[in-house]
Amino acid sequence: MSILAIDLGQSKSVFAFRGRDGQEKLGSFDTNDGQLRKLLARLAPKQIVVEVCPLAAKVHDIAQEFGIPVLVADTTQDAWSWRNVKRKTDRDDALKLLRLALVGQLNPVHVPSPVMRQWRTLIQAREATVVAQTRCKVRIRALLLRASQPLARGKRGWTQAALLELRQQSRPLKECQAEELWRGILAMELDQLELLQAQVDDYNQKLEQWAKSDERVRLVAGIPGIGAIAAAAIVAVLDCPRRFRTRRQVAAYAGLTPRRFQSGQMDRQGRISKRGNPLLRRILNQAAWAAVRYDAGRRDFYLRLSDHGARGKRKRAIVAVMHKLLVVAWAILRDQRPWEPRPAAA
Repeated sequence: MSILAIDLGQSKSVFAFRGRDGQEKLGSFDTNDGQLRKLLARLAPKQIVVEVCPLAAKVHDIAQEFGIPVLVADTTQDAWSWRNVKRKTDRDDALKLLRLALVGQLNPVHVPSPVMRQWRTLIQAREATVVAQTRCKVRIRALLLRASQPLARGKRGWTQAALLELRQQSRPLKECQAEELWRGILAMELDQLELLQAQVDDYNQKLEQWAKSDERVRLVAGIPGIGAIAAAAIVAVLDCPRRFRTRRQVAAYAGLTPRRFQSGQMDRQGRISKRGNPLLRRILNQAAWAAVRYDAGRRDFYLRLSDHGARGKRKRAIVAVMHKLLVVAWAILRDQRPWEPRPAAA
């Protein structure tokens, strides 16, 4: 079978091609859609292999036009490690992709549809904006603390009344004297905070529209503790639930399975691997704390595992809640059935 392995670059890509006769051929082409289509038409491979990168999805879409299957390889696997290697070039990358594909040593990655990729991009943009908003609030707190103007703790410091009071303390930077420059910095930080909040509101509005129009998101949002935003993120990341055969595969995809260390008679488990989607873990963490707060069943489960909130056991317990929420959401998406509470034990 003829295989085309491509090491994608922003401007130049290198390929390694193995024909039916077993001969290997190396070459390069400019990274654009037209050149890639010409290469596929000329070589007519039976399979294409690329590594995970921002351009892999585009190659996948173009290959579908030619009816060529694409294997997008996960480069975090041990077989892809370049440790103890004295030379690493783009040609070496392409050849390694080709030879690992021939012996079946590459772990394929699921490529979502173009529409689902757009939703994932929107969710990632929202999460980055939320992080920037949090950092902005931290800077404002630190600024006020240095100016001996402490802010109220928790959410009380960010109410409309509190923000209005901060506006009254701020001044345009060009009008500030040397001894009150903090007022000008405060005004600029408040402007940025207001802009970030408006962006988060726009993201939330768009995701809530999708949640109302998509049956899958509505099903996941029916789980206690999971809102419309978290449900949309879970649906976008899992995408095709039937590609996972067991609950352990789903948990491993999110990086929620423990690491294992085994040697001789020693066999122990460590912390979670964190090799999965970090955005999904972050959203599941927020949903787990909400479920512990508002759902009696999840609260009892958390308190039992954490020994009623004992120090040192809370993180492990909340990870278990995250694991349970993810598995329940996966089962609901797989079976297309709404969430139903389990009857209480006698």
